[in-house]
Amino acid sequence: MTTVIGQRPSDRLHGALEEAAGTGQPVQAIGAANAMAARIAADSRFDALWVSGLEVSTAFGLPDENVLGSRDLADVVMSLRRVCDLPVVVDIDNAGGSAATARRYAFDLAAAGAAAVCLEDSAYPKCNSFSEHRAQGLADVDLACAQIKEIKAASAGGVLLIARTETLICGGTLDEAVLRAEAYQAAGVDAVLVHSKDTTGSQAMATAQRWNGVPLVTVPTAFPHLSQAVLGQAGFAMAIYANQLSRAAMTAMRSAADSFRTTGMFRPDALADVQDLLRVADPDARACL
Repeated sequence: MTTVIGQRPSDRLHGALEEAAGTGQPVQAIGAANAMAARIAADSRFDALWVSGLEVSTAFGLPDENVLGSRDLADVVMSLRRVCDLPVVVDIDNAGGSAATARRYAFDLAAAGAAAVCLEDSAYPKCNSFSEHRAQGLADVDLACAQIKEIKAASAGGVLLIARTETLICGGTLDEAVLRAEAYQAAGVDAVLVHSKDTTGSQAMATAQRWNGVPLVTVPTAFPHLSQAVLGQAGFAMAIYANQLSRAAMTAMRSAADSFRTTGMFRPDALADVQDLLRVADPDARACL
């Protein structure tokens, strides 16, 4: 993604989405719950960052159930922007379940420098899309459209708005999902996301075949076997890899801790250098370890 001096993050992202539609190469966004993940994402040449409700809730020791507030997310956005200039897309879940709370989310996150927000049409209080201990519900379409209009007005064009429907997550049909996406497009969103937990990826591919509107976004958590190239050829303008870095970090931390319990030592070859930590916030830092 090309950076133009003085260009707003939302304008950069908008341009990238338009370019993806012509090239078949979707914008790649990666979940980043902290500055360390943002630095890794930038070094690995991802196009954008995703502030995941699940990742941030987990980092704060909170359930993924509408516990995060707009200021919690704004603080994360600012920490990411301290270390890189990638556009930041923020998962605002159902934005607190009302038009008034959606307005605050939009204002606070635009002020923090977010490039885009993603609003989902889950009923308040939401649960994680992959939860089995609770069932996700859908918000009324009129409420979601009212939230969309408030977000667009409050951000004054300073952030893009992705509308995410949980219809397929809740057991609805593709026809129902498309109808909701069309309603959100009519309300003024910049992109739509039809979320799916179908591990074959068939629902996602069928969605791409059906959709003919604003840029289409996907979160391929449930179908990681579908590559960037396949998703781009299908018509997706953005692929959000929502939680992979946190899951990789958890696996690596658990492995290092278990190894220590077995051997009584931390193997240096399994750890990043101290200098790597210092350089997250200070690229010129040097260390002897």
